[in-house]
Amino acid sequence: MTREPLILWFDQIDISDVPSVGGKNASLGEMYHHLKSEGISVPNGFATTATAYRRFLSETDLDQHIREILCDLDTSDIINLQQHGLEVRHAILSAEIPQSIQEEIQEAYEKLSDNLPGGIDVAVRSSATAEDLPDASFAGQQESYLNVRGPSILLDTCRRCFASLFTDRAISYRTGKGFDHFEIALSIGIQRMVRSDLSASGVMFTIDTETGFKDAILINAAYGLGENIVQGSVNPDEYYVFKPTLKKGYQPILNKSLGSKEFKLVYDTGGEKMTRNIPVSHKDRKQFALNDDDILTLARWGCLIEDHYSKVRGHPCPMDIEWAKDGITQELFIVQARPETVHSQNKTQLLKTYHLNQRGRILARGRSVGERIGHGIARVVHSADNLDEVQPGDVLITEKTDPDWEPIMKKAAAIVTNRGGRTCHAAIVSRELGLPAIVGAEQATISIPSGSMVTVACVEGDTGNVYEGQLDYEVEKVDLSQIPRPQTKVMMIVGNPNEAFRLSMLPSDGVGLARMEFIINSFIRIHPMALLEYEKLKDPILKSEIDRRTSSYDDKPSFFVDTLAQGVAMIAAAFYPHDVIVRMSDFKTNEYANLIGGNRYEPKEENPMIGFRGASRYYHPHYRDAFGLECQAMQRVRETMGLKNMKLMIPFCRTVDEGKKVLAEMAKHGLRRGEEGLEIYIMCELPSNVIQAEAFADIFDGFSIGSNDLTQLTLGVDRDSEIVAHLFDERDPAVMESLAAAIKQVKSAGKKIGICGQAPSDYPEIAEFLVKQGIDSISLNPDSILKTVSRIAEVEAELESPVSSPEMKGNLTL
Repeated sequence: MTREPLILWFDQIDISDVPSVGGKNASLGEMYHHLKSEGISVPNGFATTATAYRRFLSETDLDQHIREILCDLDTSDIINLQQHGLEVRHAILSAEIPQSIQEEIQEAYEKLSDNLPGGIDVAVRSSATAEDLPDASFAGQQESYLNVRGPSILLDTCRRCFASLFTDRAISYRTGKGFDHFEIALSIGIQRMVRSDLSASGVMFTIDTETGFKDAILINAAYGLGENIVQGSVNPDEYYVFKPTLKKGYQPILNKSLGSKEFKLVYDTGGEKMTRNIPVSHKDRKQFALNDDDILTLARWGCLIEDHYSKVRGHPCPMDIEWAKDGITQELFIVQARPETVHSQNKTQLLKTYHLNQRGRILARGRSVGERIGHGIARVVHSADNLDEVQPGDVLITEKTDPDWEPIMKKAAAIVTNRGGRTCHAAIVSRELGLPAIVGAEQATISIPSGSMVTVACVEGDTGNVYEGQLDYEVEKVDLSQIPRPQTKVMMIVGNPNEAFRLSMLPSDGVGLARMEFIINSFIRIHPMALLEYEKLKDPILKSEIDRRTSSYDDKPSFFVDTLAQGVAMIAAAFYPHDVIVRMSDFKTNEYANLIGGNRYEPKEENPMIGFRGASRYYHPHYRDAFGLECQAMQRVRETMGLKNMKLMIPFCRTVDEGKKVLAEMAKHGLRRGEEGLEIYIMCELPSNVIQAEAFADIFDGFSIGSNDLTQLTLGVDRDSEIVAHLFDERDPAVMESLAAAIKQVKSAGKKIGICGQAPSDYPEIAEFLVKQGIDSISLNPDSILKTVSRIAEVEAELESPVSSPEMKGNLTL
C-alpha cells in the first residue's frame, strides 16, 4: 500500500490535488507546472498535505478534543463563537507537531534554501482543502505569514497556520456554507519570498469586480508586501486593462487612478512580528507604484491564467490573482490565483437597478462597491473588541475590516471603511454578501455620527456617498431576455466613463454620443491652453492649483491627453466591438471660462450658444493647439489601445468649407478619415446641415441629428432664455419637417444618419416618427432605453404588418 506523502513540491502538484493540498496550493502547483512555459513566474515552494494535518490531529488526540469543544457551538452568538474558537486554537497551539512531520518540513525547507545556513525567508500560507471552490471563497479565512526565516520559527508558524483553521471567521464561514469542520483539512504552502517590501505588490481580477464586465482586467497596486491591500490598510492605485485588444498586441491601459498608498509593509529587522508598516514618502505617494510595462505584463499574465483555468474547468473562469514585484531583481511574480466567486456565479439575466429618489447632505464619500443602496443606524466601531455593539441592520463604519469581522458583517445593512480599495477584504466580503459598501472613505469614522440614521448609496458611479438620514429609493427589476431587439439601432448617450461598464449591460447597439465635455469638466478641469502655456503663466495661485491636480506629471499637456484618452477608452471598451461615436469638445466660451485658467483664454460673448463653439474653434489660432491635444488623445485610443470601434464626430459645423478645414487639422495629428477604418461624422444641428446635407455627405461618413440645437436654430429660440422657453418644442412641425428632410437627403446620398439629441428620450412619439422615416439609429439616455426599445420594436412590427397603410409611414399625430 502506498504511503500518503506528508510533503509535496509545487512541481508535483496540479489542480486535481485540492483534496490533498487545498485550493491555494493546488493552484500554485497548476501554474508552476503548466504556465512557466508561457513566461509566467511563480516562486518555487512546497506544501504540507492533508495527511500531515490529520496525522497531527490524530497523534495528539486533538481531533476528539476539538469535537468536544465544538459540541455546543452557536455561531449566531458572537460571544459563544469567540469563546469556542479561542479554546480550539489554544489546544492546537499547545500541542507538539509529530516528529515525522517536523523532519519532512525541515528537510524540504533546507532544500528550498539551497542549504543556506539559517535558511531563506519564506511566505507561509494556509490552504484549506475546500477553499477556492466555484461557489465559495475561503480566501482570508486562515492565516498567512511573511518573512519567516529559520527552521524553528517555520515550525512554530506552521502550528499557528493549523490553529488558524479554527479562527472565528473560518468557523462561522464554514457553518454558514454548510461545510463539516472535520471534513476539511489544512495544507500549508511554504514559498520563496518575493522582496516586494522593496517594491510593490497587489491584486488582479480578470473581471470588473463591480459590474461583472468580463473584458477588463483590474489591477490594484501599492508599495511593500501585499497584505496591506488584501486587508484594506491602504488605498491602492487602480489600473484597468482591456483584454480583447491586449491579446491583439495593443497596449490598452484604459484607466490609471492614483491611490494614496499611505503605508507600506516591510521586513521588521529587529522585532518579533517579522513585518511592520512604515509611512510612504510624499513623493512616492504621488507616483504610480507600477510602470506601464509592468501593468501590461501583469494583464497578459492574467489573460493567460484565466484562459488556462477556463480550459481546465470547461467553462469561463474569471480569476482573482495576487502578484508581487521583487525590488532586488525587478521581476514580477504571481503568488496566488483562485476563481472569482461573485460575478462568475451570476447566471441570471435579471437586471436589478437601484434608483435614489432623494439627495441629502453628504457625510462621507469613497469608492463604491456593489451597485446597491442600504440604510440603517450608523455604528462606528474602532476595534474588534466592540463588534458586539453592531445590531442587525446597522451600517458598519470602521477603519478597515479583516476576516475576524465577517460574522458581524453578515448582520450589517451596509459597510463603510476609511481605508481600502476595490479588492480589499471589506470589498470582497461585501460583494459576496450582496451588501453596498464604500471603501477608502478616509474620515468616515469621524464625519459620520455613531447612532445616526444614514443612507449608503453605491449607484452614482465610481464614487459612493453616505447621506444623512433615510432617503427614499426604489429597485427596478428587468428580465433582459424579454427585451426585444429592433432593426433600428438603439444606441446610448454616455458621458461618465465610470458608468460605462454598468451601462453596457443594457440592451443597446453601442454609443451614439459619447460626450467629451463630461471628461474634461469632471476629470481634467483645467483649460487645455493653460496646460500648454504652463511655463508662461505668471499667476502663482493658478500654477499651484495646476500643480496640485497634475502632481504626477512633469509635462502638463500630457495630463490632458492621458486623462481624456483614458476616459474615452473606458467607454469605447465597454461597448466594444459596437460603434462608439465620440463628439469632439463642444463647450461654449462661458463654459470653457469656468475651467481652471479658462478666463485667461476665452472671449466674452453676448450669446455663447451661437458664438465661438464647435468646429469654428478647432482651426482657429486661439484654440488650434488645444484641439491638437484632443486629437492626440483620440489617436491614442485607436492606435495605442486598438479601440478601432471608436468613431469621431464634429459638432456645430456651419459650412462645408469649415468641415474641410477641421478634417485637415485632424489629419495633421494622424486622424485621417478612412485610414485604419476611421469614420468621421458630423452633427446635424444647424439648418445649413439640413439644407446642404448632400454636400456635407461628400466629406463626412455619417450624420447624427442634434435635436436641441436644431430646434433652437429652426425656431430662433435661445435655449438659455427662460422668457421664450415655452416656445422650445422639438415636436413643432417646422422641426419635424427638418428631421424628415435631413433623413431623406442623407439616405439618398448613401450615408448613415442617426439622432443623439434629447428629443427621443423625452418624447416616445418622436422616436416613433423617426423610425417611420427610416432613420438608422436612435441614441437615448440610459434611463429611457428599456421603455423606448420596446416601443420601437412595436412600431417596426406595425410597419411590417399587412394591415398598415402605405400612408402611415411618415405620419405623426401630435
